[in-house]
Amino acid sequence: MYWTLELASKLEDAPWPANKDELIEWSIRTGTPAEVIENLREIEDEGEVYDRIEDIWPDYPTKEDFFFNEDEY
Repeated sequence: MYWTLELASKLEDAPWPANKDELIEWSIRTGTPAEVIENLREIEDEGEVYDRIEDIWPDYPTKEDFFFNEDEY
């Protein structure tokens, strides 16, 4: 399983919170890339419910990770 920023960003609009099966079903219905669906299938599932993409890929960057001041623009 590998995640890139581009692949993980496809899950930003997913129906959170969701379990693995719900995320796979949503991904198929919305036409996300096959790599995203493959990555979701490779998650070791213990019936967990995920609240956000960071629960699946902890390194997913957030707004705080970017160094710019929104007030300046």
